[in-house]
Amino acid sequence: MASDRKAALVTGASTGIGRAAAVALAEAGFDVAINYSRNDQAARETEDLARAKGAGTLLARCDVADDQAVRGMLASVERDFGRLDALVNNAGTTTSVAPKDFEALTAEEWDRVFAVNVRGLFQVTRAAVPLLKKARGSVVNTASIVGLRPGPQPLPYACSKAAVINLTRLLALNLAPEIRVNAVAPGWMEGDWMERMLQDRYQDLMSRRGKHTPLGRCATAEDVAEVIVNLLTSNRFVNGEVIVIDGGYSATT
Repeated sequence: MASDRKAALVTGASTGIGRAAAVALAEAGFDVAINYSRNDQAARETEDLARAKGAGTLLARCDVADDQAVRGMLASVERDFGRLDALVNNAGTTTSVAPKDFEALTAEEWDRVFAVNVRGLFQVTRAAVPLLKKARGSVVNTASIVGLRPGPQPLPYACSKAAVINLTRLLALNLAPEIRVNAVAPGWMEGDWMERMLQDRYQDLMSRRGKHTPLGRCATAEDVAEVIVNLLTSNRFVNGEVIVIDGGYSATT
């Protein structure tokens, strides 16, 4: 499958931000490796959308917390594409335990969130470094506004996203000048993730947040994907930055 087209790997690409990023990268002229951990059908839907934009694709089922599997995934990327120009570390997980319910949160849940959101991000980046260095490529990590300021999110999730932000800056320092590393920090975002978090309060709370946002609505996955692609393909002197995508809410409240 190797071609002259640039290649990207997007983790957690079966739905949400990952899917939007994979499709946007395909539209920007990249072949795309679509990583996912469980949902085969959703991953194939992402693949169909990317192919419709003209991309060559690779489906890569892999738990990013499994280092051996991660290294196998990057070997597949090299075999199929022969290069890697862009990495989007988007795979993430959370827990349903309420932030104030300290006793309900188990060590296993805490460790699993950090294994995927932080260690997994590092493991994928580490395995991708040789290919990214050859291409003088770029990395974008998906953080969250709750990694920058307190919010109504489960504790391990919020703490893991704060760690992602610091890890982004450390990687930007240690991988330069060959590889740039930045992060996006979405605020409240329309879609399945927030529906699961807010449940029957979703419509009401999202509407309220939109009314208090200077740009008049909450973010979408496509808003986030647009920034990701820009960071990967342009902004050549931007490194170690965290771009907040929330329509100005956190800057004005």
